[in-house]
Amino acid sequence: MIADILVLACLSVGILFNTLGIVGLLRFPDVYTRMHATTKMTTFGSMFTALAVIIFGAVQFISTADSQYMTLSLHTLIAALALALTNAVGSHAIARGAHRSGIKPSPAVVDRLEEWSP
Repeated sequence: MIADILVLACLSVGILFNTLGIVGLLRFPDVYTRMHATTKMTTFGSMFTALAVIIFGAVQFISTADSQYMTLSLHTLIAALALALTNAVGSHAIARGAHRSGIKPSPAVVDRLEEWSP
C-alpha cells in the first residue's frame, strides 16, 4: 500500500517535471534557455520515473521472489545513471557548439562568455 503511494507520487512528480520541460521548450526565447529548461526538467522527470520503476521492481521482487523484477530494477538504475551523465554532457556540447557558431542569446540574457571568446 505504501509502495503504491510512493510509485504514484514518483510518477506524478516525473510527469510534472517532464511537462515543465515541454513548457520551457515552447515558451523560452532562445536555444540556451530552451536547452536549460529541457535538460534540467527532463533529467529530473526521468529520474523520478525511474525511481518509481525501481520501487515497483523491488516491492514485486520482495513479494514474489521472482528475479525478473530485480533485473528490471537494476536495468532501470543503469539507464538512469547513463541518462544523468549523457544528458548534461550532451547539453553542454550543444550549447558550446551553438555559442561557437555565433548563435546569440536573447537580448534579455546576459552572455558573460562573450568576453572570453577568441
